[in-house]
Amino acid sequence: MPRPTRFLAAAGTAGVLLAGLAVAPATAAPTPSGWGRPVVSDRTSPAEARRVDRVPTPKLDWYACYDYAECATVRLPLDYDQPKGATTEIAVLRVKARDQKNKIGSLFLNPGGPGGAGTDIALAAPYFLGDEVLDRFDVVGVDPRGVGASEQVKCFPSVKEQTKAYAGLNVAFPWTKAEEKAYIASSKAVGRACSTTGRPLTGAMSTAEVARDMDVLRRAVGDEKLTFLGFSYGSALGQYYANMFPDRVRALVIDGVLDPTAWVGRKGDNRSQEDRLRSAQGAYKALREILVRCEKAGEDLCSLAAGDPVATFDLVAKRLRAKPAVIDDPDFGPFTVTYADFVAFTLGALYDPFGYDQIVYLTEQMLAATDPASSTAARSDARAAISRLAAQARQKRGYDFPYNNGLETFLGVDCTDAYHPKDAASFPALAAKADKRDPYFGRLWTWGTAPCARDTWTVRDEDWYTGPWNRRTSSPVLVVGNYWDPATNYQGAVSTAKLLPNSRLLSSDSWGHTAYGTSKCVDGAVDAYLLRLALPAKGKVCVGDVQPFVPLPESAATQRADVSKSARVAQDAPGRGEPKRLPPVVAPLPAVGTLTVR
Repeated sequence: MPRPTRFLAAAGTAGVLLAGLAVAPATAAPTPSGWGRPVVSDRTSPAEARRVDRVPTPKLDWYACYDYAECATVRLPLDYDQPKGATTEIAVLRVKARDQKNKIGSLFLNPGGPGGAGTDIALAAPYFLGDEVLDRFDVVGVDPRGVGASEQVKCFPSVKEQTKAYAGLNVAFPWTKAEEKAYIASSKAVGRACSTTGRPLTGAMSTAEVARDMDVLRRAVGDEKLTFLGFSYGSALGQYYANMFPDRVRALVIDGVLDPTAWVGRKGDNRSQEDRLRSAQGAYKALREILVRCEKAGEDLCSLAAGDPVATFDLVAKRLRAKPAVIDDPDFGPFTVTYADFVAFTLGALYDPFGYDQIVYLTEQMLAATDPASSTAARSDARAAISRLAAQARQKRGYDFPYNNGLETFLGVDCTDAYHPKDAASFPALAAKADKRDPYFGRLWTWGTAPCARDTWTVRDEDWYTGPWNRRTSSPVLVVGNYWDPATNYQGAVSTAKLLPNSRLLSSDSWGHTAYGTSKCVDGAVDAYLLRLALPAKGKVCVGDVQPFVPLPESAATQRADVSKSARVAQDAPGRGEPKRLPPVVAPLPAVGTLTVR
């Protein structure tokens, strides 16, 4: 979840789980530009090398797809301890370098999630990556196990059974006691189904297995070492690879960073994953800063500045906690906007650099719609505006008849990767505690992993990876952290950079989830490292092109390249030198950011 250094203390436990994976020093690698001294990396452990290296290099039978890309599928071991046993099908897509003569190699991308399709972000590459990167790299996307066009995980035998089990999850997060009871029951039903019907794939979806797949595919595309750019949960995948295969890294960039010790946790810890990652802390910090800047900007630039914006937002939240708003839509009939809907929409807005406008707009409309003292005309106008937002939400949801495994792809990774509380029934107390500590968002982030409770999610991957996380890589890892990220707390980047001895932290005073695309400074630094291994100066802080309540520069990226594959190929990609879009980063929580229509 979507997630952003305590685990090193549990190295003894990791040593038992990873018996025989001793790490030996490797030979000196070439000195990256700006690094200043030869780099001596740790080696891939003998046991891990044996797992992946005995798998024959697959032949990728590429075929033309989506107008300008190439696609392939490959079967890889379900269990790398049994390379000749059962397999699972993995989908791969590449967009070839525009300058094949001067190609550096392949750049692997991951958009986050977990559950995001690598083939989607690779296809979007011409819309958001720098021109020189597109010139010099084949851009490769891999759909992780169970995800997208790869062999799909399926925890229920039919859509009907899935719908029954999901019934209590049809809220952004539970608020009433009845909702909590239903959410717990559905969480248990999903956890049990994924631990039985979902097998064997749910027991083989850990990030460690995806990192192994990526190492085999690195060989398949002909690269001696990996070049990788991972966003959000993709930062976890990047760190798994860096620590499992430290001498096989050419260049590795992680943006929107999860602290891996917080992601995994430790055995016997009954806290929620959110207690460790503190995503809600980052979201609340960003929201409060927007509201404070609104007041400073004044009423001409922010309409909420007519009063106290912090108090106004809290007033709307209090009204909705006490009583949901019923909006009478002339086309679809009445629908309800709950407190949880309001919070989820706010979090979704925080994912974009320009989301401050959406937050101000919805807060203002909800203030009028829930105020008995408002004039009839004001309430009517506000409710019409909210209806328009709900109509947009209906279009985005786009439910269809086929089996939708989006939640199961997220859980299949997170529940398998990490230690979670024992009982789903403990989540109301955990969520209330998180909400008290990090207002509005604590509950939302905590409840997302309720199906992972150990009593009901019982399937495990015996070859999961729990550290260590401090391996010295053959090239430095560029760690990119955004001050105002609402999903992957900036502190995750800080702690990760401290963990990795051969890394460089690039900070950015940017808005939205992840930093690439939000700042020419960040884009330039990331591109320079990918292309030439040139690192930004130590302590470098970039500034986002978009800042709340400041007129947008013409060149600022104001859209994500997040349309469907079929729609994307019908659009023209930006020409050389034209403004790019934001990368299509996948939200760490399913279905965040819309007004749920019930």
